[in-house]
Amino acid sequence: MYATPSPPGRAGRIPGRLGPALVAAGSVLALWYVLARSGVVAPGLLPTPRQTFAALADGARGGTLATDLTASLARAGQGFALGAALGGALGFATGYLPRLSAAVTPLVSFLRPIPAIALVPLATAWFGIGESAKRLLIAYAVLLAVWLYVHDGVSRVPVTHLRAARSLGAPLRRRFTEVLLPAAAPALLAALRYGSSVALLALVAAELGGADSGLAYRLQVDGQFLRVDRMFAGLLVLGLLGVGVDAALATIGRRFVHWSAS
Repeated sequence: MYATPSPPGRAGRIPGRLGPALVAAGSVLALWYVLARSGVVAPGLLPTPRQTFAALADGARGGTLATDLTASLARAGQGFALGAALGGALGFATGYLPRLSAAVTPLVSFLRPIPAIALVPLATAWFGIGESAKRLLIAYAVLLAVWLYVHDGVSRVPVTHLRAARSLGAPLRRRFTEVLLPAAAPALLAALRYGSSVALLALVAAELGGADSGLAYRLQVDGQFLRVDRMFAGLLVLGLLGVGVDAALATIGRRFVHWSAS
């Protein structure tokens, strides 16, 4: 008799997931190279992938990349943590309490279309060009993004589940930790993943409003001298940073929200 083959292990699944991504990345690099060499765009305005990676290596060797990356990560991380905490708490509250939702939702709906970059002059006037203004701008953008996902996820939890837990004598703490939180956890994870990308978008706006270090600050400086290769290198770092953060949050989600198929 033939032995039934065992399902592929974790190591076997990883190349399968990475394969399409590697093919897509290779295709983008090839298209990028062809466009840079075709002359459609002036050679000085569209560097090749090799020139971009060379500029990235120069920044790493000179120490500017580490300095800018550290400054941007600190700003984005602190702003994200504050905004996610406030947005998550507010989302759970408004999703669970209909009267509070009726009072808060119109205000949040009014603020959501106002981008963080539009508030840069006001934040600078109020808090100066220091770090507080940048962190608060990022927190503002993240709060609104996280609130929307969490509020929607909590409000979709079936009321019958909460009523059943209450009829069985479960106190409010247990209804929250054993019914509401597990049911809304996938929405919370989606909120954090989306909020992390919003934090990077707000980071660019905050650093363009006045900074002496950071990835967006370096983009602005390189743009003034038309160092397009360095600008592409900075954009590449921002993109890879977003991919890395999202992948980390997705990995955490698969481990702690394993009951959700999404």
